[in-house]
Amino acid sequence: MDSPEQHADAGAGPTEWTSREEVGVGPWQGEPPSDERYDPELLDNGDRRNVVDAYRYWRREAIVADVDRRRHPFHVAIENFQHDHNIGTVVRTANAFAAAAVHIVGRRRWNRRGAMVTDRYQHLLHHADVAGLIGFAAEHELAVVAVDNTTGAQPVETAELPRECVLLFGQEGPGLSAEAQQAATLRVSIAQFGSTRSINAGVAAGIVMHAWIRQHADLGRAW
Repeated sequence: MDSPEQHADAGAGPTEWTSREEVGVGPWQGEPPSDERYDPELLDNGDRRNVVDAYRYWRREAIVADVDRRRHPFHVAIENFQHDHNIGTVVRTANAFAAAAVHIVGRRRWNRRGAMVTDRYQHLLHHADVAGLIGFAAEHELAVVAVDNTTGAQPVETAELPRECVLLFGQEGPGLSAEAQQAATLRVSIAQFGSTRSINAGVAAGIVMHAWIRQHADLGRAW
């Protein structure tokens, strides 16, 4: 297992919001703050990053440190044996819900376009295989929740999700590997009513993360 860091395809996406529309804020007006959390360059040139207003002009390291104080005790993991293109979306959503970490299982490299630079603020871990992830979960006393529409899975809409857990997702199409399903302490599925047998992995991750939020998060702490 590697230390928390991004393993992204070089040049695979934007380095920050690059829309022609002006976003964020311009240069700081008036006497600049002396607080070390603020970035002198951003104060001088403006902050056009994809961050909430409370973090405007802050250094990246200061933002990560502050989010670390507020992170939730659930982790997110996604198998990447076929170079899944949904990982960026999973990372972005995990950042929005302040997940403890995102675990990439399988291939180290992934396309970060969908992450919209949120991978700079989200802890990322890599495991070569499912066994590595399961070992991490055991070491940190985390229940493994496999998300897949398979026989015997509990509907996530009614299931009680563990507070300290790893939400484990498979790839678009094949879903979770047999090894991942067998290692799980709980298996949940998402109710579907249309003709398709599965939904996008990035969408599925967002649904289940929000289910955890509804059950366990202090909504008074949301932005």
